[in-house]
Order: sequence, then C-alpha cells, then structure tokens
Amino acid sequence: MIDHMSVGVDDLEKAKQFYTPVFARLGFGLMAEMAGLLAYGENAIQFLAMLPFDGKRPGVGNGMHVAFRANSVEQVDAFHAAALAAGAVCEGMPGVRAYPHEEVYAAYIRDPFGHKLEALTNGFTQKT
Repeated sequence: MIDHMSVGVDDLEKAKQFYTPVFARLGFGLMAEMAGLLAYGENAIQFLAMLPFDGKRPGVGNGMHVAFRANSVEQVDAFHAAALAAGAVCEGMPGVRAYPHEEVYAAYIRDPFGHKLEALTNGFTQKT
C-alpha cells in the first residue's frame, strides 16, 4: 500500500550527514541525490529527505506526504478524481514525473485535514 514517505528539511547537506550514517545502521543507503532531495532505501527508494516543494520552511506536515502504490494510470486518475469530489484540494494533477529511480505517473492531493497524499504507478503507459 505505501510506496515511500518523505520528510521536509531545510538543509540537504545537513540531512545527508545525518541520515546517511543513521540509515546505514539499518542496512539502508543513499540511492539517489537530485536537486532538492535525497533518496534512501534498501532494494528500492523508501524514504526521501527533501526541500518543501512550496519553498516554505519545513515543519510538521510541510514537506511530508504519504504515497500509495497504484496498479495503473487509471487508478491514479481515479484516486485524484475521487479525492477532489470528496473535498480534497489538488496539489499536482495526474501526470508523468521524474523520480530519482525512474519516471512514474502520479497525482497529489491535500486532504481535508491538510495531509498531502499521492498515488503513483511505476509501470505506466504514457497517455497521449
């Protein structure tokens, strides 16, 4: 169900100095580093430390989101549409995104309680 999680940080170098040795103790390593984020995991990326997308200071909830694995592009689209219909706010329309490990098809919403949620699929056929 959960694909990965992310936490907001305000200093990527400081985050790298902290998370790299700490996660090494659990058998997790730095798998990718991109502008604005560090990606850690064991066999797949499971944890991201990243600068908040909105450019604001990270805090509880800012920069944090939960990603749910979908089986298809259609499921991602359906998740997004159902969430909006139920009162969510769009935080990112369904579409292709470059992730540290590969391209994915994803959509983001902010639920009525302020939590950022994502649905994504790695095995997608790009829409035309």
